[in-house]
Amino acid sequence: MTKNRNIHGASSDLIDAFTETVRRYPERAAIVHHGRALSYRQLDTLARMTADRLGAGPGVVAVPAVHLPETVVGLLGVLAAGGAYCPVDPAFPPQRRQAMLAAVGCRTGLAAATGPDGGRGVDDGPRVDDGRGADEQLLPGGLDLVELPRLAAAEAAPPPSEPPPTVHAVEPEQPAYLLFTSGSTGQPKPVVTPRRAISAVVASLRGLFGLTPDDRVLQFASLNWDTCFEEILPTLTAGAALVLDAEAHSGSFPRFLRMVERERITVLDLPTAFWHELVLHLAEERRTLPDSVRLLVIGGEAANPARLADWAALDTGRIRLLNTYGSTETTLITHAVDLHGPQAPGRERPWAVGDRVPIGRALPHVLERLGEQDELLIGGPAVALGYHGLPEATAARFIEAEGDADTAGVGESGNEGARVRWFRTGDRVSRAPDGVLTHQGRLDGEVKVRGIRVDPAEVEAEIAGHPGVAAVAVSGATVAGRSALVAYVVPRPGTAAGTLDADLRAHLGGRVPGHLMPSRITVVPALVLTASGKVDRAGSHRRYAANGSGSGQTPGAAPVTS
Repeated sequence: MTKNRNIHGASSDLIDAFTETVRRYPERAAIVHHGRALSYRQLDTLARMTADRLGAGPGVVAVPAVHLPETVVGLLGVLAAGGAYCPVDPAFPPQRRQAMLAAVGCRTGLAAATGPDGGRGVDDGPRVDDGRGADEQLLPGGLDLVELPRLAAAEAAPPPSEPPPTVHAVEPEQPAYLLFTSGSTGQPKPVVTPRRAISAVVASLRGLFGLTPDDRVLQFASLNWDTCFEEILPTLTAGAALVLDAEAHSGSFPRFLRMVERERITVLDLPTAFWHELVLHLAEERRTLPDSVRLLVIGGEAANPARLADWAALDTGRIRLLNTYGSTETTLITHAVDLHGPQAPGRERPWAVGDRVPIGRALPHVLERLGEQDELLIGGPAVALGYHGLPEATAARFIEAEGDADTAGVGESGNEGARVRWFRTGDRVSRAPDGVLTHQGRLDGEVKVRGIRVDPAEVEAEIAGHPGVAAVAVSGATVAGRSALVAYVVPRPGTAAGTLDADLRAHLGGRVPGHLMPSRITVVPALVLTASGKVDRAGSHRRYAANGSGSGQTPGAAPVTS
């Protein structure tokens, strides 16, 4: 059993909350995949079978991040076994996947079932597959692969009178999952999130979203990023249905909207960039979302006030539009605010270009503080343990300081004078009298691409590894209305500048995922430097973006000082 109590409270372990949900709603649909439902009882059976195959305390377990019910089974099974879930995106270059798992000491992976009977029974112990089949394409070599049970195994299992107790004992500080954020050294940083963090956040999000067993929540986010957890885990601890459907990722808005209507989706959680394009489509077609949708959650980057004005002009008054803010190091969502709909505050005038859109108030589990230069600091139970194997990086971003009255959420009672562990977000914010925060920019060079936090230095380190590159600066920019990376590259003497762009794309293609690939690579004669001699990313971007391409300029020219 877990060491926590109060099943649906913030101090409860997530698996306890799921087990209680199974007890209450055993035959309700937990997952719907292309119209086929898996009940809570069946999902619980599969998760426990997976936990038994893994054994107690399996450590870090790699799971292919694909939009299938088996991935959710794997997540719950790893948590039930007392392990740490580590998703692996099959679309990442093999070298990247191998390096990520090596960085966290992962030796075990979950693989799809093979054989006609779907693997072994619940009591047969771990099954290690030493061969290399289809999962070799999903997970790097060198892992002990443990078979997931087939979904049909749950249909054959007789329903128990009561769900069995939690499979293995866990502690609140045990790692629940590991995810990677961009790192300035050129290597991604593994963030270790403990069980008490995800348990506290999921309890808050059930209330924030107002989830009930009647809801049907679309699983849209990549299963390699933490946004997927805010779709999956509140849903499966509220008795609601999680819907997976390939039409969600078809690239066609008409097909997406038909799927939402067909599956009677009530809750959508979309990247802000996707929502921007969806609003444009709806405005052009003069239509709105299907009647079933009651809540639309957005997040990942700043909302465009022009798109908010377009949204408000549509027939959307019945739909809650909820803007959210958070980071991997503070576990999913820490702040939220209703921008439009039945719970949004009234506005004196419509949204207009130039308005700053707020990121919201702190959720009940969050401690909040403004540090030097109005940097947002986050404390409370949802703060991660740190970066695995990177003590210096952890010490730089996770600090201890006395709590004070400048707090929100759980900080409103009894934290004055206590030592609090804070995460330095690097985000500069302003606070309105009603407690709502508005983002005012970054204190460092990090940017958001596709809703994912990116340190340009990581991309610079990869580009600098090419033998034809003498210097490089990577900056964030808006390209065709989307946040993107642009790179400015100084070639080494003797390098063919005309082919360097294509050479670098081939070089990066085998090393970095798509969100780290610059949208534009420009060969330039020199980078702009600061007065102290450091590369000025913003200055380089201003100089060469204004001039267009760097082609036709002489490589090796003297650097420009800003």
